[in-house]
Order: sequence, then C-alpha cells, then structure tokens
Amino acid sequence: MQKRGKKQDTFKKVFNTLIIVVLIIFFLNILFSVVSINIILPNSIAIIPIKGTIVAEGGDGFFETTTSADEVIKQIEKAEENPNIKAILFEINSPGGSAVASDEIAKKIKSVDKLTLALIREIGTSGAYWVASSCNIVMANRMSITGSIGVIASYLEFSGLLKDYNITYQRLVAGKYKDIGSPYKNLTEEEKALFQSQLDRIHEYFIAEIASNRNLSIEKVRNISTGMFYLGEEALELGLIDYIGNKDDALELIKHKLDLSHINTVKYEEKKSLLDVFTKALSQQAYAIGRGIGISLVSGRKYIIT
Repeated sequence: MQKRGKKQDTFKKVFNTLIIVVLIIFFLNILFSVVSINIILPNSIAIIPIKGTIVAEGGDGFFETTTSADEVIKQIEKAEENPNIKAILFEINSPGGSAVASDEIAKKIKSVDKLTLALIREIGTSGAYWVASSCNIVMANRMSITGSIGVIASYLEFSGLLKDYNITYQRLVAGKYKDIGSPYKNLTEEEKALFQSQLDRIHEYFIAEIASNRNLSIEKVRNISTGMFYLGEEALELGLIDYIGNKDDALELIKHKLDLSHINTVKYEEKKSLLDVFTKALSQQAYAIGRGIGISLVSGRKYIIT
C-alpha cells in the first residue's frame, strides 16, 4: 500500500509540474504578444517569407515547414494597408506545393498597388516559382534552383501487394469514378486518361500564368515547361527572372526603383509561440496516428505543382 501511495504522489507531482509549465508558457505568450508592438517607420520595405511547402492553410509542426496561403495573404493585406510600407519583398525558399494555394497567393500579389519583388534564394520551383513570377521583379541567386514548371499527382498503389497476401478489395461505390485513384486497385486506361487530362489542364493554366506574368509567348514557356529546373543564370537567359543577386542587391534595387535615399525593413510573418508550435505538433501527430497509414496515403493524393 505504501508503494502504491508513493507512485500516486509521484504522478501527482509530475502532473502538477506539467500544468504549471503550460500555464507559465501561456501567460508569457500573452505578455509578449501585448508588449511586442512593431513600429513601422516611413520608407519601410515589408519582407514576407515563403518557406517550405505551400499549403492552403495550416502551419509548421516540429518536423515540417510549410507556408499557408491564408497567412501570406493576410500579411500582404497588412502591408498594403500601411502607408509607411513602400514595397513588398518576398523571400522565397520553397519547392512549391498546392496548385490552389500557389494560385491564390499569386493572384493576391498581382492585385497589390505597391512594388513587389521576389527573391529566390536556394530554391523557388513549381508553385513557388508561380508565386515569384507574379511579382513586378524577380531576382535569384546565380546558383539557385528555379522553374520546374510541371504538375504531379502520383501515388502509391497496393493492389499487387494485396494479391500477394490474398487480400481482396471489395469495391462498393455509387458513381462510376468514385474510387478513381484508390491505391487498392489498378487504374484502368480510361481512369488514367482522365487523370492525365486534368493534370494537362492544370499544366496549361500554369504555362498561361507564367507567360502572362513574365511577358513571354505561350510557345516559349511551353517549350521550357518540362518540369526541369534551371540554375539562376540559366533562368535569367530564359527570361524567367530579371536579375541575379542576393537580399542586399534586392533592397538596393527597390531603393533605386522608388528613388528613396534610405529604406527600413520590417518582417511580416505570423509570430508563433512555443505553445503554438507544441500544440500544433501534438494535434498533427495525434490525427496522423488516428486516421491510419492507408488513409494518410490516400488523402495525400492532391494536385501538386512540384
């Protein structure tokens, strides 16, 4: 009985300690959010980072960096509303992501009535390049990976594995194509053709947007839209970017374009507390475990500009 009582006391102490730590983090988060007020000086340049996979909504966990279209659009609107912000610099280090999310960000950028400049550092491909191309000016490091204009919707198929283990897929659907792309059965030639036609259509949207944004002919963009990536120097020769340079070069160019004697910079991004990241990571991991491996793979089948 004494041992059991000691175990209960230890558990209570650990539990109470965890509660206290969570409460401290929570109140510190409130305190810092109240006292950290950004003062935007005149002639400021808003810097909006686009890092990792571009998604429609959501945020970072412990193991993945993403950029939410909803969040980027919110930051763009904040920068637009502030008269002290004279231009927006998008720092891009992303391999692309959701076609819808990329299109949403690109459309918002094109509506901005201020100078916009995209700076591609290490990588700005696919959906991220779509976003970059919508800016007034595109700059990239000479060794950056740029372009890769293509679409993918590939997925794993387990039908052969199920057959090896004598597992049968019982097809129960209402609607001829309801289970199209299910990993538990082979794609028919008709289904494959339907998938491909949708990919081709999205690819044409992508090509048309790049041609319009970069003032290039549809035919020229189509010829280089093989999904291949280009180094910064090659991208410059192809007309995919305007300048080779780094962040300092980008800021100097903005200063020159706006004829300003000096500029200030302010970073526009969502401020995440330790509690936010911790809570998000726990919820993501719990959901991933709860839904099962098979469903995770099926739900991951999206049209990705990558």
